[in-house]
Amino acid sequence: MVGGSAARRVPPLDPQVRAAVVAAGERAREVLTPQCLTAWQERDAAARPRPTLDRLRDGGRFEVEEVRVARADGEGDVTLVSARPTGVREALPLLYYLHGGGMVTGNAWSVLPRLLRAWALPLRLAVVSVEYRLAPRTRFPGAVEDCHAGLLWAAEHADALGVDARRVVIGGKSAGGGLAAALALLARDRGTVAPVGQLLLSPMLDDRGDTFSGHQMAGHDTWDRTSNATAWQALLGDRYGAADLSPYAAPARATDLSRLPAAYVDVGSAETFRDEAVAYANAIWQAGGEAELHVWPGACHGFDTIAPHAALTHDAHDARTHWLRRVLQR
Repeated sequence: MVGGSAARRVPPLDPQVRAAVVAAGERAREVLTPQCLTAWQERDAAARPRPTLDRLRDGGRFEVEEVRVARADGEGDVTLVSARPTGVREALPLLYYLHGGGMVTGNAWSVLPRLLRAWALPLRLAVVSVEYRLAPRTRFPGAVEDCHAGLLWAAEHADALGVDARRVVIGGKSAGGGLAAALALLARDRGTVAPVGQLLLSPMLDDRGDTFSGHQMAGHDTWDRTSNATAWQALLGDRYGAADLSPYAAPARATDLSRLPAAYVDVGSAETFRDEAVAYANAIWQAGGEAELHVWPGACHGFDTIAPHAALTHDAHDARTHWLRRVLQR
């Protein structure tokens, strides 16, 4: 536990990020609790409508299709949204992307415009975004199994998708970053798909919420330990806090991080997830693996969404892009 005055001293926000947080007002500081979870989900769905496929095609710049894949448990289908630059005939590398939203909100469509602009065109890659089931309606392991079913399908249908199954990066932000880390562990242990990289952006890795940064940023970060605990409880139900919780639920619980794809891990210095992300990268190194770690000074959770024009956001985007280009050119 962290106590006393140390928990009250927090790293300063980058000036441009701080201005954007102030401009966002209470919306940027709202805390998720069990009592407001349903209202939070309803408000998010209203504020983040799914763009149509025609809109995602952006006047013909992209080929975009929806695919439905059977779930492993037989409980219906997982929807994948597949997109690639129009007119490119060679097999492209694939970014298999898992959206954020604390495991309780978000959708596969809304993240695509940003991903397509940022990476699909400049890096000549395809993107598959996964509509995994959300908590608390679906608890662990529903979401990670949805992601695995979609990844298996994409690898098995690489020719039809026009992608190179040898150059797949799994990635995500926040809850999606945690799911990407869990999926890398699951795929390794089941011997199914072998991605070349995992892109973990402010990943949600540890259900225990007892890191120094978790306590330090309580009441300060845009996603603090109360919101985080609410989300983990929604995902895990009675398994929340269990001593033997699976690393496929919370990757920070993993005791073996060997033989994983190369990792890119980034997080903010003024973020709840800072210490668990740093610890995860360090554990990969200690296991003999490869990880690139960036701790962005003065960044809070979601800084790049809150302050898209900040210099820090541009630096983070450039670093992520350089890593993707390197790992996909191997």
